[in-house]
Amino acid sequence: MAGPAAVRRRGPGCGSLLLLLPALLESWAACQAPPVPAAEIPPDGAELSVERRFVPESCPRAVRPGDFVRYHYLGAFPDGTRFDSSYDRGSTFNVFVGKGQLIAGMDQALVGMCVNERRFVKIPPKLAYGSEGVPGVIPPNAVLHFDVLLIDLWNSEDEVQVQTYFRPEKCPRTVQVSDFVRYHYNGTFLDGTLFDSSHNRMRTYDTYVGIGWLIPGMDQGLLGMCIGEKRIITIPPFLAYGEDGDGKEIPGQASLVFDVVLLDLHNPKDGIAIENQLVPESCERRSQTGDFLRYHYNGTLLDGTLFDSSYSRNRTYDTYVGKGYVIAGMDEGLLGVCTGEKRRIIIPPHLGYGEEGRGKIPGSAVLVFDIHVVDFHNPSDSVSITVHYKPSNCTVLSKKGDYLKYHYNASLLDGTLLDSTHSLGKTYNIVLGSGQVVLGMDMGLQDMCVGERRTVVIPPHLGYGEDGVEGEVPGSAVLVFDIELLELVSGLPEGYMFVWNGEVSPNLFEEIDQNHDGEVLLEEHSLPPLGFPLISIFSLMFTSTSFLAQKKKKLLLV
Repeated sequence: MAGPAAVRRRGPGCGSLLLLLPALLESWAACQAPPVPAAEIPPDGAELSVERRFVPESCPRAVRPGDFVRYHYLGAFPDGTRFDSSYDRGSTFNVFVGKGQLIAGMDQALVGMCVNERRFVKIPPKLAYGSEGVPGVIPPNAVLHFDVLLIDLWNSEDEVQVQTYFRPEKCPRTVQVSDFVRYHYNGTFLDGTLFDSSHNRMRTYDTYVGIGWLIPGMDQGLLGMCIGEKRIITIPPFLAYGEDGDGKEIPGQASLVFDVVLLDLHNPKDGIAIENQLVPESCERRSQTGDFLRYHYNGTLLDGTLFDSSYSRNRTYDTYVGKGYVIAGMDEGLLGVCTGEKRRIIIPPHLGYGEEGRGKIPGSAVLVFDIHVVDFHNPSDSVSITVHYKPSNCTVLSKKGDYLKYHYNASLLDGTLLDSTHSLGKTYNIVLGSGQVVLGMDMGLQDMCVGERRTVVIPPHLGYGEDGVEGEVPGSAVLVFDIELLELVSGLPEGYMFVWNGEVSPNLFEEIDQNHDGEVLLEEHSLPPLGFPLISIFSLMFTSTSFLAQKKKKLLLV
């Protein structure tokens, strides 16, 4: 209890320690002051006077005998002459109330005060220093005036007080002993004075709970909290920093108030948690180690803060699973998914980015990924063919070199439509096995008969590979073609192959393309233009850049 104030008793022979000027501390410590008379007779009409000059709107607790208080004061005589001040010493006066440690008038005047309340107290001699006074400081029979401001109060029987003012509707988990938490806080004294704030540092306070890393009161106050919960934790000094305080910021015997919001919580023993949000009714295949996945995701912290999203980039995240290409928790969480499945994967930091964090992800952060699996395949996959309809009279099957006309709908595994010949109003025509379509389509069109309908699923290494087709087909995409074969001409059709000798016009394709629709049909080249030597129309399909550009607009099946 630094500094003189309305005084505590020292014991037999020492008298009373009074409200003194700093210069008198040494003499009073030596017990040189005269004792206060045991039975002082005050002047007639002299009574204790208490004027409440300011009372806070909120007063959850008032001083009772036995409480410990911290207060500031100005001590003066009725004529205004000051004889002592706690403000001059820069520290509050700290003392128990009602235990004889103060002059009687101050013991009474403090009872019923609220924190931040200001009282003006007039103490008659009989309740102060009586007829003897304090030589050189307090005259005999002196009335004393005190302007008192209560800063803090607590009782030795107090416990940690917890007031929750916001609790989320969903609280799947609460803080337990040995959990690791990340939280923000404002730390104040009972009078509202701020002494510390994690918000000002723009960084959470990260710690284990219940293993002695925190002051005992905070260890208790954090237990049972939910992610997103906000609570006020009031801690008496004997469960905080005690008589010594903590540096210059927290004085001794100070009650502490922490306004806390819990942002994150995990336990070192945690594994990943998976919440299935949507599982397709039909799931013919689930992802396994070694598969290549394309998926969209939103990545957030436990409090909902978004740190990344593939949707914002308008591009899936593409990776192998189970081979260490992604963080350990995601490697595990992506196993066993179906195409089209949506799931939430919650990853503790030791399976995420650890204590250091990364970019927008703070250290020791639990990560939440809401993922949507768009497609997946394995590098060992081949073309998958499902026949939906096959005519009963199916004697002629397609083979390499045949000329085919067919309709198709092309989509991704998640059902996203890429292209359709139906919307163009005409068939797609190729020579099978001539390299006019992707390898997977060449394979998928084999052994079909006219009228047959089938679905052909083509992995990217037999489709458009890692690059895809810009603006049309994503890289590493599995393709799904619903095909109906309409016409089959065995071998090359009559007039389709020509032998040509002599010079070839650089504009030959445009000159043969009589209707200028970007395609050369059989009827357009049945009779070559006058003056043109014969050439393979098949080769024209590969030399005309305008033809290739046109085909790219139609899914680039050449």
